[in-house]
Amino acid sequence: MADEPTNARKNFGDIAPHLADITDKVLFGDVWENLTLSPRDRSLVTITCLISLYRMNEMPFHLIRALENGVTRDEIIETISHLAFYAGWPPAMTSLQIARKVFEETGR
Repeated sequence: MADEPTNARKNFGDIAPHLADITDKVLFGDVWENLTLSPRDRSLVTITCLISLYRMNEMPFHLIRALENGVTRDEIIETISHLAFYAGWPPAMTSLQIARKVFEETGR
């Protein structure tokens, strides 16, 4: 493990160190680093799934990651708008408020 604590180690490494370790090594070290999909595409897939499954706790982290991976603000908003018709209005409306906060906090 790196000297700098990862998000996983900061958020739940104290209670679930093994889960934090495999999150770092498998999810973000293997899955996210696989070259079959670009990080940008993985971010779009991830935020689409999170919105569709109404997993709002994870949204801020993954919206920031999506912006870092080259997904634009307009693309995020259009993804949310598109999903309003497939995932439902409540997940889309909640996602919009989370996106607004992320955009304000990141200045994007």
